[in-house]
Amino acid sequence: MAHEFAPLKNDLILRTAWGTAPRVNPQVRMSNEHLYGSCAKLISYFLSGAAGRYLPEYHEAKDGRDFFECCRDPEVASTLTLQPIERFAGLIDAAIIFSDILVIPQAMGMVVEMVDKLGPHFPEPLRSPDDGQYERVLQKKVDVATELDYVYKSITMTRKKLQGRVPLIGFCGAPWTLLCYMTEGGGSKTHKESKTWIYKYPEAAKALLQKISEVCVEYLALQVQAGAQLIQRALPGLHCGAPPQAPPGDGIGEVPMIVFPKGANHAIDSVCNIGYNVIGLDWVIDPAEAVKIRGDRKIVFQGNADPGILYGSHENITETVEHMVKGFGGGKKGWIANLGHGVTPFVKPDDLKFYLSEVQRCSKR
Repeated sequence: MAHEFAPLKNDLILRTAWGTAPRVNPQVRMSNEHLYGSCAKLISYFLSGAAGRYLPEYHEAKDGRDFFECCRDPEVASTLTLQPIERFAGLIDAAIIFSDILVIPQAMGMVVEMVDKLGPHFPEPLRSPDDGQYERVLQKKVDVATELDYVYKSITMTRKKLQGRVPLIGFCGAPWTLLCYMTEGGGSKTHKESKTWIYKYPEAAKALLQKISEVCVEYLALQVQAGAQLIQRALPGLHCGAPPQAPPGDGIGEVPMIVFPKGANHAIDSVCNIGYNVIGLDWVIDPAEAVKIRGDRKIVFQGNADPGILYGSHENITETVEHMVKGFGGGKKGWIANLGHGVTPFVKPDDLKFYLSEVQRCSKR
């Protein structure tokens, strides 16, 4: 179904991602689990999701609802998505839909709860190919359009509410990340259960990863149909020794794609060759080093300030931003200014605003 949306007033992040932006800077900030040079500012991804809970207006709109209940209510999800755009008007060049990567396991038939102060919890994780749950998940015919219809409704509603102010970004987790949650039952530092699957049940693990991947590809394609103008996904495979995976096709290629290979700076050279428009960088790699590795390949970088800098002084933030802008080449080549990961707990909104303002100031030099 085709939707009618207002024309874009600020398409800087899209032009930056496609490599066609002039020497201006867009900016987005990551909210959950988000450009500028052409510096586009992207911060909404991490603010609209988990990090959004540190905005006072987030709690007002949430109004006691469970996290996933907010995700499943298009009106609430849309409101939460727009909060960073409205609070930081003129400082962010894109919005990221309020959702969560774990809507995929839910669509596949697994129960996922958000436990206060603990995070996501799977009451019945996948522990072996023989426990019955695995076969049910593997054999379930997932109607992605129906199971995740609330996400698509949120995207369409948000596009209309944005009225062309900035583009809207959709996203999806990496199949490997999702497998880890589905087998561990929640977050894990050791990944004992997921690595047991990889090494003890390799064929079953491959079948599960294939199933998850197929659902993710359709999910992303339907986000684009619903109105997402740029897609971000984590890069699967790097944590378990698999080769980097090319971006999905099937209608997704009509919008720019960002890939975020967190913790895989050793593979940036390979990631530059697999077909994504934008590579998100975590804060561990120096921007100038990443630019050196990229060489003359037509790849746009996104990143990569340490989120922890937002706990520091304004002088610290300015120093970090100046280093980042210089490392990415200022306005000489397009890039998307962002944090190297999500906004962390207890960050003050005014300090985040200062960070965004400094990116804008420094990238215009």
